[in-house]
Amino acid sequence: MELLTKEIVERPAAERALKSLGEVVGLSRSTISRRLHAPTYATTSNELELRAHIQSVALEMRSYGYRPITKELHRRGVNINHKLVLRLMRTDNLLCLRRRAFVNTTDSNHKLTIYPNLARDLLLSNINQLWVADITYIRLRREFIYLAVVLDAYSRCCIGWALARYLDVRLPLAALQLALQSRSWQPGLMHHSDRGVQYASLEYVAVLQQNNIQISMSRPGNPYDNAKAERFMRTLKYEEVYMNDYDTLAEVRTSIQHFIEAVYNRKRLHSAIGYLPPAEFEASLSTPLWS
Repeated sequence: MELLTKEIVERPAAERALKSLGEVVGLSRSTISRRLHAPTYATTSNELELRAHIQSVALEMRSYGYRPITKELHRRGVNINHKLVLRLMRTDNLLCLRRRAFVNTTDSNHKLTIYPNLARDLLLSNINQLWVADITYIRLRREFIYLAVVLDAYSRCCIGWALARYLDVRLPLAALQLALQSRSWQPGLMHHSDRGVQYASLEYVAVLQQNNIQISMSRPGNPYDNAKAERFMRTLKYEEVYMNDYDTLAEVRTSIQHFIEAVYNRKRLHSAIGYLPPAEFEASLSTPLWS
């Protein structure tokens, strides 16, 4: 009876203390109470080691979620469950990444020839069957610059890219020429892009036709038709561009080159190709890859 009376007397005092604390820190009494009574986890040397491994991967690949990080840890010989990775990432606040708006640079208001979307019915079984192309912008402190890329749709490998201050046909042509120089392909290769004036231009179309490459373009107002290329641009923005504050074109060129050639193509895991980097995935194929 004495203990019960003591509890009755102390409970309002505890509640008043929680309420006062909440007013100071800007949290409700229920939130503070929930956090005070949340279960705690014992920190062991093994857990500290696992957290160090997770943090190492998260710092290298800064937009990885818990599943890609789990796959990368497995590749490094760390035996860990994805649920534990998720818990430890939550503990270390490694799950948050600010998203920014993605701006469309396509100008399809022109009278040039538009080609039908042939890529949507294409079933891929190897590399060099479908190349996809796209253009985006990168904001500097005092100007905008533009990036054009060409990717192999089967392996997700970036096989051509170009960076410039101008947005005319010379930009995507430079990326296409790099792709043509770096790869060998057979008749039947298809090139897919949006309906932008650069890709529909006489100069760009002529290069494709001279190399016997089929031309395919997205349907109007359909963002999914060129999803692989747009996904690459989004990845590059979130994992490289938004993480930096560039001053000059030279800085961007060095940074983008490293990301594409050293990180994206050779290190970053892709779920669509079995959580392998594109270069490693291509190396596993029997077909000759490079010219």
